Amino acid sequence: MQGKDELEKTRERVIDSISQNMNLYGVSPSVGRLWGLLYFQNQPMTLDEMKNELGMSKTSMSTSVRLLMELNMVDKVWKKGNRKDLYVAEEDWHQTFIDFFSIKWRNSVAANVNVIEKSLRELGQLLESPEISEEMISEIRSDIDKLHKALDYYDWLNRFVDTLESHEIFDYVPKKPPIT
Repeated sequence: MQGKDELEKTRERVIDSISQNMNLYGVSPSVGRLWGLLYFQNQPMTLDEMKNELGMSKTSMSTSVRLLMELNMVDKVWKKGNRKDLYVAEEDWHQTFIDFFSIKWRNSVAANVNVIEKSLRELGQLLESPEISEEMISEIRSDIDKLHKALDYYDWLNRFVDTLESHEIFDYVPKKPPIT
């Protein structure tokens, strides 16, 4: 078919670029290549089809698909008459970014806030110790102040993620710039 080679060449160039930049999403180039493959498919694919196309083991393919599903970058779909699991890429790049960013940052914020709150409790108890020097009290208060600033940042980050998840971000940064 005329143009088939050129079409495949352009797709491969984009898939290569995507796979090399997927480290921004915390995934390996091979997982990025899988997402790129699924993105350019016009129909859902089975694990066997993906395995054959990319030359990866079925175990590796299954692990990669599961990771992409956890990141909401791939969905499992059902097709009448097909008993095998089928997968498609999420095609809305904005939503993919929002889902990925939200998942990663909500987990990180929660973990960091828990550690900071525990540290603040311990520093508060340390301040109540009668044996503590004035110099140490000053250092503890400085640390407490720094940790409260960190909590302010995490509060801001949670609110930022809220604007992503609610799509309010697009009121400030439209998907497409206004035509001027």
